[in-house]
Amino acid sequence: MRTFYLHSAIAFIAAYLITHQDPPPLPYNAFTAAFVFLAIFWTLWLTSWFYNRAYLRKMPKAISFAAFFLKELLIANVKIAYDIITPRYHMQPTVIALPLTVKTEFEITLLACMITLTPGTLSIDVSDNRKVLYVHSLYIKHNNTEALKKYIKDGFERRLLELTT
Repeated sequence: MRTFYLHSAIAFIAAYLITHQDPPPLPYNAFTAAFVFLAIFWTLWLTSWFYNRAYLRKMPKAISFAAFFLKELLIANVKIAYDIITPRYHMQPTVIALPLTVKTEFEITLLACMITLTPGTLSIDVSDNRKVLYVHSLYIKHNNTEALKKYIKDGFERRLLELTT
């Protein structure tokens, strides 16, 4: 994980320095800056095989993790927007106790933040022994809390564990 942060910082600083020269070698806009950042980051990622083999394995998982989270974020936003613009009330709010497989404080915090960032769900609290996360959800079909628990565990938590272990 440290290698990822280091590569991100190096790519950001290098992209900034490249795009802020006088005269600029490339036209400065958001697309150019993002392209330069990604090109430098990609180069660093490809060369990381020589000194950190685990990083090369985890980067595709990190991309998959980010894509999954963005997909879930989009779906939740559409669901909330649909519920707002339609006259019928579709919400069935409830609070569930989600047993946790993640162990470290970083993993618990990241899982809770991802749940909270997704519209329609909110992380309320973590038990004192760090084994249970309490989650408020706006949409429970037929009071089936087990389906929501399975959805969070098989989606967010499983992908998070693949990335951090």
